[in-house]
Amino acid sequence: MRRSTLGRVWPGATAVVLFLAFVFPVYWMFSTAFKANKDIVSEDPVWFPTSPTFEHFQRAVQADGFWTLVRNSFTVTLVAVALSLVIALLASFAVARMRFKGRKSFILVMMMAQMAPWEVMALAYYIIVRDAEMLNSLVPLIAIYTVMVLPFTVLTLRGYVAAVPKELEESAMVDGCTRAQAFIKVIFPLLAPGLMATSLFGFITVWNEFPYVLILNKDASAQTLPVWLTGFRTAFGDDWGATMAASSLFAVPILILFVILQRKAVGGLTSGAVKG
Repeated sequence: MRRSTLGRVWPGATAVVLFLAFVFPVYWMFSTAFKANKDIVSEDPVWFPTSPTFEHFQRAVQADGFWTLVRNSFTVTLVAVALSLVIALLASFAVARMRFKGRKSFILVMMMAQMAPWEVMALAYYIIVRDAEMLNSLVPLIAIYTVMVLPFTVLTLRGYVAAVPKELEESAMVDGCTRAQAFIKVIFPLLAPGLMATSLFGFITVWNEFPYVLILNKDASAQTLPVWLTGFRTAFGDDWGATMAASSLFAVPILILFVILQRKAVGGLTSGAVKG
């Protein structure tokens, strides 16, 4: 009986410890954004904002070029994720449904690309973009980010396409649909969980990306929000209140997207990992 009780308790206790370890830094970031400066630099930790203030958020929003960087971040992220989904849909359908020479090699290359550290290719990308005279442009960032999230998207959607019975597609074609129409009307609606999971992964990856923006786009008007987070410094040191407020604003779109897609996205990740 003691072993049985211990077996029921330790998984829950472990989950609680892990939950606190992951949630506490997020709580501390949001709470610090609302604290007065005297509470932030206090020697004794102030666990809850005693006198909440929006001063730090106002200073963050009023920073030079804030709305330009917001527009750049959303433009780069949404376009890169949309392109990767369109390309991955076509590629995953071809890999799952068609038999062609080099198919297994293509899958292997996708797996290798997924494991590759993209930072080691920063110098090569910089030379290519510089020679193309496209520094300080959003177009190279969109292209790089699309390639960055594409392997995961292809491998995940491939499992979903493979899980759809071929008979459904063949029945639609017998009823008069072309192959493209059968894909759009039959297969595409069944891929919704996989599309949500991969779009969430792609959004987080692109939204948080920092090194390539710092290397390729030196012009402040062509940068994105991750670089903006490093700018809250004064002659007297770091402005922690404004930094935490800026970090909170930066995290809000991801939190909103995750709350909206959470259930289907988690299910999509696990299903895509075991199917096909």
